[in-house]
Amino acid sequence: MFEIRYYAQTESTNDDAVPLLGLPENAGAVLWADFQRAGHGRRGRTWVAPPGSSLLVTTILPRAVASGALWAVPFWTALGAADGIEAATGVRVDLQWPNDLLLDGRKCCGILCVSRVVGERAWVGCGTGINVLRPPGDADLAAVEPAPAFLSDRAPNVQRRAVLDAILAEYEHLLGELDRPEAIARAWERRAGLDGTPYRLLVDGDEAPFEATARRLGPDGALIVERDGAERRIPLADARVAR
Repeated sequence: MFEIRYYAQTESTNDDAVPLLGLPENAGAVLWADFQRAGHGRRGRTWVAPPGSSLLVTTILPRAVASGALWAVPFWTALGAADGIEAATGVRVDLQWPNDLLLDGRKCCGILCVSRVVGERAWVGCGTGINVLRPPGDADLAAVEPAPAFLSDRAPNVQRRAVLDAILAEYEHLLGELDRPEAIARAWERRAGLDGTPYRLLVDGDEAPFEATARRLGPDGALIVERDGAERRIPLADARVAR
């Protein structure tokens, strides 16, 4: 179902995936780079990963999804990545809205999906950057704030290929769930232990972040929080978590 295509380096696996989306011969292609010269994070940020340290992968889904369900794909990706990491290493990571995996409270994985939409169908590349092997002396990471976590912090013998294989197995197992975006949201909420989790959020246009208690995901992936006894909807595109 999945075909791994390995590259020593590239600009960005997500950028590489975009022109391949929707072409039958690329369904299920897994673009894995040892190093990205211009890796992307959410909201235009740069993903920093020294060569050989991270699992930098964009997985082109082997089937189209409903365009109206695109909002659920990053949450689906997070579930597959988290379960795959645990299967490969025994390490249980936490899920943080909207697209991060945390290890001991620090980011170890970011998710950024790309898509091509034609009418009611969309083809998707699920991009994941997973910190696997901590580089000697934390090379090139001094400017990263807050400091990231690496799977090797808890699983010293971890291997990147084993983590990738386990994640792809979870993707295959969960593939049918892409037809049920609301079920994906509920599964993500349960796995994240979302209800009652404190969040510190910075909304676009605000000068300072605010603290609130998460309650659930909205039908489009927005975070529903409670503050001072009232609920507030935080859209996916309009805020970030401040840590």
